[in-house]
Amino acid sequence: MPKGLTAATGMDALTHAIEGYTTKGAWEMTDMMHFEAIRLIAQNLRLAVANDPKGREGMALGQYIAGMGFSNVGLGIDHAMAHTLSAHYDTPHGVACAMLLPIAMEFNKPVCAERLAKVAVAMGVDTTGMSTDEAADAAIAAVKQLSADVNIPHVCEAMKADEIEVLAKDAMADACFPGNPREATLDDVIELFKKICPAA
Repeated sequence: MPKGLTAATGMDALTHAIEGYTTKGAWEMTDMMHFEAIRLIAQNLRLAVANDPKGREGMALGQYIAGMGFSNVGLGIDHAMAHTLSAHYDTPHGVACAMLLPIAMEFNKPVCAERLAKVAVAMGVDTTGMSTDEAADAAIAAVKQLSADVNIPHVCEAMKADEIEVLAKDAMADACFPGNPREATLDDVIELFKKICPAA
């Protein structure tokens, strides 16, 4: 695959793993799958985008394990919002997921900081001496850095501020929405969409 598609699909796989690790349905078996998938993707996505064969092999394994995990427990608000972006603006699914991933992690942090702290460890962050909140923030920062390193945009250029409420309502109707670990209101989802809207 070309670099852009490799990056987008790779970040989609990372979103599968992180959302699966933090979703309401997460449990011991899927935790093992998702933790390992996060580790593999963090280690290999940059290499895969550079077309390194070992990186592509690592990503093939990482995305497969992530798929095995999330197909058992579901996803969350990131995917609900990403599906909506793709439906309205033809935004590539993996790009939509990647733009929203750190935003969703930040939103969910109040109810799953301990799990996000473990995501930091899986991504190779040295969390020695960090508080749980600091480690959770480090996980969010690591995701942002990985996304930047593989050239994922930070905003959805096609978005229009006056359409955000419709987007939010559609996201709340998505099948992935109920699995989110933190309850979200319409106003919450509107505010999350605003973070990737260039005109908001």
